[in-house]
Amino acid sequence: MAELTITKNQNKTFMEATIATDSNENNWSGGTQKPLGASYGKMMMWFFILSDALTFSGFLGAYGLMRFKFHDSWPIADEVFTHFPFLHGLHAPMYYVALMTFILIFSSVTMVLAVDAGHQMNKKKVTFYMLLTILGGAIFLGSQAWEWKNFINGSYGAVKLSDGKIIQFVDATGAQITLESFVKSQQSERTQHTANKGIWYVKEAKLPPFTLNEIVESFKANPKIAIRTEQVDPELKSKTIIPHNEAMGFLNEAESVVMGANLRENEYGKTLFANFFFFITGFHGFHVLTGVIINSIIFFNVIVGTYERRGHYEMVEKVGLYWHFVDLVWVFVFTFFYLI
Repeated sequence: MAELTITKNQNKTFMEATIATDSNENNWSGGTQKPLGASYGKMMMWFFILSDALTFSGFLGAYGLMRFKFHDSWPIADEVFTHFPFLHGLHAPMYYVALMTFILIFSSVTMVLAVDAGHQMNKKKVTFYMLLTILGGAIFLGSQAWEWKNFINGSYGAVKLSDGKIIQFVDATGAQITLESFVKSQQSERTQHTANKGIWYVKEAKLPPFTLNEIVESFKANPKIAIRTEQVDPELKSKTIIPHNEAMGFLNEAESVVMGANLRENEYGKTLFANFFFFITGFHGFHVLTGVIINSIIFFNVIVGTYERRGHYEMVEKVGLYWHFVDLVWVFVFTFFYLI
């Protein structure tokens, strides 16, 4: 009986020692040294970042492969991303995208300052810089949504040929023009095919503002207008222009009117460009949204003094690693999509 009592006391002592060890801030088992001097949470964040980096590398690698394969007909970024908020009609290639990039990089700077303030146990500064980081991320997300809206709605309009290629319209100087600038509507009656009118409740896509016939007839009536194809001149780095007197050979093969971009057709050229744009920028945008949400949670914990009571701001440093990764990935996305 005495031996049984001793055994129970030994087990109790062992369990108390185990609980005391588990409650220690060092969550690593098998020793007291932290691998690479990093805590368990920071090491797991690095593992996540590494795996996510490989994912983005695969996506950007696939984009680069298609970009190289169709280099002679790939849309020119300076002709696609030309909008600027509240300045309608202004041709500002890449200006707003550059501003978006600056805002996101600046938010990475404020995150660095928040982490540094955390090391100094300065709650007031951590709160201020975390707030700036969240605002920077939110502005970037809003800007990206605005870019998507313009990309989806389109700028000029184009015509899709029977072989799937896109032709656009230019004036005498070679500058691209909108369909509205030369097409005259013939007031033909068209009915939108809605889900309640068709078989199996299938609905038609939004009708373009002009019919194909209206575009062709208006083009014939404007001899100063020409067309340009997807083919890019490698020396001039511009699309090939077809004179008015030769353009009808292409328009005779016209199949449909294209306004904007989606996963099936793209007024700017290759549909693959739109597919990659939606997928990769959307995937990155999801990461930014996740970062803004996590930063907001950490920001709230900073305000209520959670990390002051813990005696450290390591959580701010952990989310800072993720935020810097998101910013770094955007640099590569920006380079691949907008600069190359």
